[in-house]
Amino acid sequence: MPTPRETILAALHARLSALPATTLRGEVLPERLPAAGLLILRDGEPGEPEVTLSPLAYHYQHRAEIEAIVQGADRDAALDTLCASVGTTIAADRTLGGLCDWVEAEAPRPVDLPVEGAASLKAAVILVVLHYSTADPLG
Repeated sequence: MPTPRETILAALHARLSALPATTLRGEVLPERLPAAGLLILRDGEPGEPEVTLSPLAYHYQHRAEIEAIVQGADRDAALDTLCASVGTTIAADRTLGGLCDWVEAEAPRPVDLPVEGAASLKAAVILVVLHYSTADPLG
């Protein structure tokens, strides 16, 4: 049985997969980008939990990352549209069907990805904070 952390990350990946862009999880950047863009979900860091003792619970603010990447003639507008669609998807269900206490995205951070011999890529990293609690840090 998957841990709450894995269940939450898989649910976030499934939500992102409903977007027109291709969505990968933990993969390397492929040689060719899909026309609609690419999203790569990185598991990120759960960080140090706050702990309550009665009942024992570990409260995390897990920081996952979504890399949004586009290529083509109108890269600026395409990246803006892709990032906005990620925000709309997250805002549509901030608890991922009750798996999380709260999900929030931070503003996208631009990333330079030069490519030799091809049209340059436009990319941004979107930090997503997943607030959840679990009874065991390993389970």
